[in-house]
Amino acid sequence: MIKRRVTKQISIGNVKIGGNAPISVQSMCNTDTRNVDATCRQIDELAEQGCDIVRLAVLNKDAAAAIKNIVRKTSVPLVADIHFDYRLAIECINNGISALRINPGNIGKRENVEKVVSLAKQQNIPIRIGVNAGSLEKNLIEKDIPLSEKMVESALGHIRILEDLDFDLIKVSLKSSDVLTTIEAYRSIAQKIPYPLHLGVTEAGTMHGGLIKSSVGLGTLLAEGIGDTIRVSLTENPVEEVIAGIDILKSLGLKERGVNFVSCPTCGRTQIKLIELAKKVEERFKNLDLPITIATMGCAVNGPGEARHADFGIAGGIGEGYVFKKGEIVAKVPEDMLLEKLEEVIKKSYE
Repeated sequence: MIKRRVTKQISIGNVKIGGNAPISVQSMCNTDTRNVDATCRQIDELAEQGCDIVRLAVLNKDAAAAIKNIVRKTSVPLVADIHFDYRLAIECINNGISALRINPGNIGKRENVEKVVSLAKQQNIPIRIGVNAGSLEKNLIEKDIPLSEKMVESALGHIRILEDLDFDLIKVSLKSSDVLTTIEAYRSIAQKIPYPLHLGVTEAGTMHGGLIKSSVGLGTLLAEGIGDTIRVSLTENPVEEVIAGIDILKSLGLKERGVNFVSCPTCGRTQIKLIELAKKVEERFKNLDLPITIATMGCAVNGPGEARHADFGIAGGIGEGYVFKKGEIVAKVPEDMLLEKLEEVIKKSYE
């Protein structure tokens, strides 16, 4: 059992963050926020996959104005991603946004910061301070200290601005494209502040490399109890980010939504098209909202025994296969009937 870091709890819409709340999965739309219909469709797609929070880029006044309609047409809490222009933050709050991602040190004069913070405090709108290794303040870039320490100093500086204004609805992220730098930065900040942390490895890459970097970085921190929301940043359809995030959480026992799929590697004993079969199993049961484990094993010699921990599973043979439950074989059927029989066994178990 992972012992999680205890933090102050905040709320983004109806989603609680930190404290004893479950870890939330977040993604970001890649649509033009001004296109309300396209953005709402993507938000709905992300929500269907289990996304808890969605971030939207707010680049200009038209995008900020569109927030009002997007909020009205969707049910997922939305975060406005804003850089430099405090007026966009104010308009987004007035239009019903659930949270802001904005660095208070980058939005100009003190009076502008005060305007945003005052309204956010009045409306209970949290602010995420998002520090990226590639966009640090010039005075920090020139310091002769490790990059992770520069990131922490940057975050602490932004936090002080908010705390000086008596604002504590804060969430913090410190992202680098380098996995070890990211880990070091989060470990350090976790010891210094009471606020919840949003985890991510930024610019992680495409599906293959990005998944590996994110799994190592986020997995290491989550296993240490660090992290309250996560985003798996991929150069991919944002839906894939959500699926990956949920799978990372499930692998650590931090989330029980949906099916946990396991399958054995191929070997010389395999007499069935195991790779194809495992993919078919995942596709068939991906939307089954039960906290169960389904195994796809290559052979009946030791498949059911090795997957005894699984709730249900199938094991291949020569032109046939076996359906098992908790390690016990319950049916033997032709290969092309395996999925149907497995579905039947699962359904009967939950009638």
